[in-house]
Amino acid sequence: MRPEVPKITKLILLAVTILCSRAAALQTRDSSYANEINAWRTDHEAQLKADNGWLTVSGLFWLKEGQNSVGSSSDNSIVVPPTAPARIGNFQMVQGKTTLRLAEGVQATFQGKPFQEIELAATSEKASPPVIIGDLTFLLLKRGSRYAIRLKDNNSPSRKEFTGLRWYPVNESFRVTAVFERFDKPRDLPITNVLGDIENYKSPGVFHFKVRGQEYSLQPGIDGEKLMIVFNDLTTGKSTYPGGRFLYLEKNIGKTVILDFNRAENPPCAFSEFTTCPLPPKPNRLKVAIEAGEMNYQGHSKPQ
Repeated sequence: MRPEVPKITKLILLAVTILCSRAAALQTRDSSYANEINAWRTDHEAQLKADNGWLTVSGLFWLKEGQNSVGSSSDNSIVVPPTAPARIGNFQMVQGKTTLRLAEGVQATFQGKPFQEIELAATSEKASPPVIIGDLTFLLLKRGSRYAIRLKDNNSPSRKEFTGLRWYPVNESFRVTAVFERFDKPRDLPITNVLGDIENYKSPGVFHFKVRGQEYSLQPGIDGEKLMIVFNDLTTGKSTYPGGRFLYLEKNIGKTVILDFNRAENPPCAFSEFTTCPLPPKPNRLKVAIEAGEMNYQGHSKPQ
């Protein structure tokens, strides 16, 4: 006959079982969350490396009034890689209206269709649709009162020499719940870009949240169908990019929202000197070290 287990022993065994079950559940949840973030990071890097991704940005050419010749010959206003024709054509700008006329024999597409002459249009918020010539892509940009041609090259050195992204280890403590204080109507959020131009984004409200027991706030701007937070913190210029980082959220949100700094990402300027990224506005300069998300890219660390 087996001796009866004392009651106190049974209670101890029950407590140990419960604790082990909870620990196992917590470990499973932590592992699932880390897998989710790592999958997102893998996809983010794949987009960066893709055709026409940010690693392919190879030039930014400001247009002057009148003719702006383009081609691989060094006497063009816009000089492109030597694999392109010596004379591609001319970007003609007249009072803010930009037209591309191709040289004879040059083949290009715009929105999937071949053309000989096409008018391009851009706003401060949105570039023109791309003009594609071989491995090169041309887009018209507007920055302030100026217009520029952005060149993308799928054979760019930045893409070929890409060394991979670096991230902080996944840390769920930087996945915080924020209260969203919505404005009666969207307000202007002036943001200076790396060129010194001031762009007025529309901001729908302010996020209030806590990190390590201290209260902070961030103000997003509307960027197409997303909310974009441009911020810096006490890691900026040390372990993270000197120009700050971005955090994107869905545009339609409720009273509370999750701000997951494990998804904080570098701006395009971290990878190319030919980009025109916004810098963190005054409301978004955090006096706390956000040791989460993307770290500084070693292949291109020139401060902006």
